[in-house]
Amino acid sequence: MRVRRCRYPNCHNYAYVPNHYCDKHINHEAEYQAQRDKYRGIHRSSKATTWKYNHVIRYRNSVKTKQNMFYHTREWQVLRSLAFHRDYHLCQYCKSNAGNIVDHIVPIEFDQTKMKDINNLATCCRGCHSKKTRWEQDYYGTGLHNSLKDVPAIMDVELINKLMNARDGNIKRSETI
Repeated sequence: MRVRRCRYPNCHNYAYVPNHYCDKHINHEAEYQAQRDKYRGIHRSSKATTWKYNHVIRYRNSVKTKQNMFYHTREWQVLRSLAFHRDYHLCQYCKSNAGNIVDHIVPIEFDQTKMKDINNLATCCRGCHSKKTRWEQDYYGTGLHNSLKDVPAIMDVELINKLMNARDGNIKRSETI
């Protein structure tokens, strides 16, 4: 028969497997199992969501497949490294956080010719990247259920920062041109 230490704090008695508590503290077993099951449920759904994103959504058509395969090339690794070095790992949008993401200023979904252009890359933090992605969906019409809009491409990082942080959410054409 296998044994393990009781999980109750400062209890050094043995619990018999599959239990995690000794005979004295066995009333805590149900609560412990409920917590484990709750965590396992969350963890599984997270894995399933991640798998679906990586294997279905990212490769939803041939254009997106080609774009995402680019991120696994040596050329992208070199461009990414150059962008980090050039920007000193500082977020180019908020200028206050350390950036760990290299972002295309003009999304490649909107203009594929700028995919390998070092001048179209900017280092950014997770928060700014998330805000900019939402802004791109509104301005350019990028994303899964959107259609691309006929708007001018904006390469000015400061202007993009101002637009994506605008309180009213309305983008004025006069500011973008």
